[in-house]
Amino acid sequence: MRAVIQRVKSACVTVESKLVSEIDTGLLIFLGIAHDDTQAELDYIANKVANLRIFEDADGKMNCSLLDIGGSALVVSQFTLYGDCRKGRRPSFITAARPEVASELYEKFITTLEQLNVPTKGGTFQAMMDVQLINDGPVTILLDSDKQF
Repeated sequence: MRAVIQRVKSACVTVESKLVSEIDTGLLIFLGIAHDDTQAELDYIANKVANLRIFEDADGKMNCSLLDIGGSALVVSQFTLYGDCRKGRRPSFITAARPEVASELYEKFITTLEQLNVPTKGGTFQAMMDVQLINDGPVTILLDSDKQF
């Protein structure tokens, strides 16, 4: 499982010009799910997201987590995080989970964050989405459950 996490002042998702979800201060999470991901990978990434200390404390140091600041999460499914561009010019997505598997884990990820007391919203799985955000920092973190980065 991979996640690109962006600290935001606000973020929203629209599909066909209709607002689907929006958050204020928190994290926009682009989530990629691999074909062999399980609940263990999901739990690892969800716990990292909820507890990453990437928000500023009173002294201006990145020392607070999403839980500490009472922020929200907006999770957007993005299979292209598993695009392999090492050969040729067109990415290969063979390691990305099939939609029926990815959809279930995506929904479980949102539920898991909510169970960790993170107010969480999602995009629309398999839809063409417009994602808008106001970056805070900018702060962007990459997570990989296989700890490749």
